[in-house]
Amino acid sequence: MTRVLVTGGAGFIGSHAADVLLAAGYEVRLFDNLSPQVHGGNRQRPAYLADDAELIVGDVTDSLAVEQALSGTDVVLHLAAAVGVGQSMYDIEPYVRTNELGTAVLLQALSKRPIDRLVVASSMSIYGEGLYRGRDGSVVACDERPLEQLRRGDWELRDAADRPLDPVPTPETKQPSLSSIYALNKYAQERMCLITGKAYGIPTVALRFFNVFGPRQALSNPYTGVLAIFAARLLNGRPPLVFEDGRQRRDFVHVHDVARACRMALEADHTQDVFNVGSGQSRTILSVAEDLAEVMGRRAIPPEITRKYRAGDIRHCFADIGKSRDLLGFEPHVAFKAGLEELAEYLADQIADDQAERATRELLQRGLVT
Repeated sequence: MTRVLVTGGAGFIGSHAADVLLAAGYEVRLFDNLSPQVHGGNRQRPAYLADDAELIVGDVTDSLAVEQALSGTDVVLHLAAAVGVGQSMYDIEPYVRTNELGTAVLLQALSKRPIDRLVVASSMSIYGEGLYRGRDGSVVACDERPLEQLRRGDWELRDAADRPLDPVPTPETKQPSLSSIYALNKYAQERMCLITGKAYGIPTVALRFFNVFGPRQALSNPYTGVLAIFAARLLNGRPPLVFEDGRQRRDFVHVHDVARACRMALEADHTQDVFNVGSGQSRTILSVAEDLAEVMGRRAIPPEITRKYRAGDIRHCFADIGKSRDLLGFEPHVAFKAGLEELAEYLADQIADDQAERATRELLQRGLVT
């Protein structure tokens, strides 16, 4: 039986990936530091973890713990990371330590005992702005929006003639545009893994996740996925806080589809490459907040549009998943509305400590919100 080590395996995506891998006949070992920001302060094994999944509590920056976790392992799914664009802009050292040093520690251990396959979680954040189409039909990559423009509340990307550009799906061929420490971390993670994999003969795949949502996401972490943050607000009778004008577009992909993509990457013939994992559809943040309120039975709580900009945020980015379809066989199965309904059912029994306003104040005090 193949044993897979899932770093960050007690978390949101890791626990769902464990379920998929166990169902496929893998022996699953989870390695996680049970971060209080994600799991609370008691550092107990989460109740949602499958009984058949072994859990080792340890930190990915601890070389001895990592080597012990790797003992007897055939393949690795590397999900361990500090997540969130906003927090990465002021907790710089912890983000770099966990995401980059932690990956280096793992790769150092793998250089001593190569494995059969390595899959690493990357992020759509490395693209910065997605691709756009101009009035002449050409597809262009854009720089960050000027701060002067954002201060005027003018949110859209424009061409040289000051005409708005239309967002289009972003493929893996787009050059990275790293607009946050988190984006830099994720790009470093995927490059480190691909370089080391090539050098040591380890077939390696990097998966660029878009906006993942679903049950088990940490509701009290104000830097987790936007749907979980909105849900925590609504559960406490407060309006979701929507930055800019709410019309920025993102790609929301259900965690069940992401977990399947992880298994596909572990079994793919095509390696030493990167793949988008998204739904292939785009939605505005405002519409997502409204849809979530509806399925939660809280339509009476409309979103609060802040008309503010957070450092590191981009306007539009959504996935072109053609390469993942062709080379991994990946096809999203969970429709957005069905995924929201499942999330609402999960939320019915949850208690959320809403930290969104505290997080926004932290950013404001540091000059990271305009």
